[in-house]
Amino acid sequence: MSDVEDRDSDTLAADYAAMGDSVDLVNAVIGGTAMADEEAADRQDCVDRNVEHLELMKAKTDWGSESMTATTSAITAGKAYTAS
Repeated sequence: MSDVEDRDSDTLAADYAAMGDSVDLVNAVIGGTAMADEEAADRQDCVDRNVEHLELMKAKTDWGSESMTATTSAITAGKAYTAS
């Protein structure tokens, strides 16, 4: 099996959009504009799951020229986040 992913352009676009959704959600939870009424454990779980998703997707090898700046920032922020 090759280390290079073999996703078509539609799949790449959908995966990149899903990453953007995860970035937005992580940032919103951390910023207090999403899940503000939820328990701290639920907010933490949401951030942790989305950071894991971002890490898995960022590790794929066939992204081409797509920017990973927002993804990297959300991963860093999410790993530093502790819900209270």
